[in-house]
Amino acid sequence: MSAEYESVIGLEVHVQLKTKSKLFCGCPAEFGAEPNSNTCPVCLGLPGSLPVLNEQAFLYGIQIALALNCRVAGRLKFDRKNYFYPDLPKAYQISQYDQPLSSGGHLLVEMKEGQKKIGITRAHMEEDAGKLLHEGRAGSVVDYNRAGVPLMEIVSEPDIRTPDEAYAYLTALKAVLQYVGVSDCDMEKGSLRCDANVSIRPKGETRLGTKVEIKNLNSFSAVKRALQYEIARQIDAAEKGETIFQETRLWNDERALTLTMRSKEEAHDYRYFPEPDLVPFTVSSDWVEDLREDLPELPAARKERFVKDYGLSEYDASVLIQDKDLGNFFEECVTAGAPPKRASNLIQSELLGMLYERGETFHAMKTTAAGIAGLIRLVENGTISGRSAKDVLADMLETAKPAEDIVREKGLTQVSDETVIAEAAKKVIAANPKPVEDYKNGKEKSFAFLVGQVMRETKGKANPALANKVLKELLG
Repeated sequence: MSAEYESVIGLEVHVQLKTKSKLFCGCPAEFGAEPNSNTCPVCLGLPGSLPVLNEQAFLYGIQIALALNCRVAGRLKFDRKNYFYPDLPKAYQISQYDQPLSSGGHLLVEMKEGQKKIGITRAHMEEDAGKLLHEGRAGSVVDYNRAGVPLMEIVSEPDIRTPDEAYAYLTALKAVLQYVGVSDCDMEKGSLRCDANVSIRPKGETRLGTKVEIKNLNSFSAVKRALQYEIARQIDAAEKGETIFQETRLWNDERALTLTMRSKEEAHDYRYFPEPDLVPFTVSSDWVEDLREDLPELPAARKERFVKDYGLSEYDASVLIQDKDLGNFFEECVTAGAPPKRASNLIQSELLGMLYERGETFHAMKTTAAGIAGLIRLVENGTISGRSAKDVLADMLETAKPAEDIVREKGLTQVSDETVIAEAAKKVIAANPKPVEDYKNGKEKSFAFLVGQVMRETKGKANPALANKVLKELLG
């Protein structure tokens, strides 16, 4: 980024709520059904049909608002957002305009420089549109199964300054939503979608520049890459004296660039007016406070507990709490007897790395928390070395066998017999007179070489600490 400019970024995140039925009718909200099989007169907007608000969706909406530190409105109403598009069967969307469910929240995100507070303008409810399908067809077709599925739209303040901050914000937001349990946040299924608004301005300027909206962002990494490209494009245009237009652009992931889609709509273009079929209603503040008390432990609180109760570093705790299931897995390992720090290290440095190399997800792996705790016990009691533990873990992921069985079958039990290690060390000393002489002359690196030869002589089974001790005594 040019040192003369800064970017100003705001994100609009649409979250599908995991209710069994749609927002205003009883049609299933499931993903993957036969096209247009989950529809009815209400979600298709047929004459005479009337919407009825889904109570569970409304409850989820309040929980999201509270988890994001928002103020919940005392009086709510729904509005019609009018626009014509093939995937919108009613030619309007039931949404919220001037009286949203909640507003004025914030989210704390972890950056290398420390925590940053990003404001949340509003979080409101609305129904989803259908889905247009283009690929592999002579023309386009539309599937209305998604039309009417409940959404929460979460709009951030323009507090984000870099693509990295945008990525961190999305990661933190996803974690909060998963902890509350209101959505599966699966971007592949469209459960979590993001549009990015970005502008640039000279550093030191307080006025906002011309905003460009970016759509078609199907992953957090795509959001980051699209913002990087768009910021560079706008800076290049500004430096050339070209005009930056307010517009909506599409991100092309294959070509790694944004392309003009249409001019950006303003609120008046949608001709908002109150939804006549849903009357305004009030929300009891006592009920909202009861819901606040019932919120589950959120990521920030869990991180604080991991540091306090398990003695983990701030960084290690941050990694473990970003995915609720990963945090649960870690705690299950500890409950099964694994020392917290050892469990954290093995999960982060070995387990997650191996899964990434294998192209597998944490959620689908074969081994269990009890299995990982069993592996750690073998290292703790000296049965196997830390080096052997890596090989055993790889086999556990492949076969789902317990660590004890793999160690027994492959003969990986660590040698902790001092006599056996001494015999191996004597052979190494006799076979390597030059490194021995170098060590005695003060070259410490030679000692590391000799230890390595002892490990090789014992086929990696010697207890490393004992090998060091015995070798030093023999060289003394």
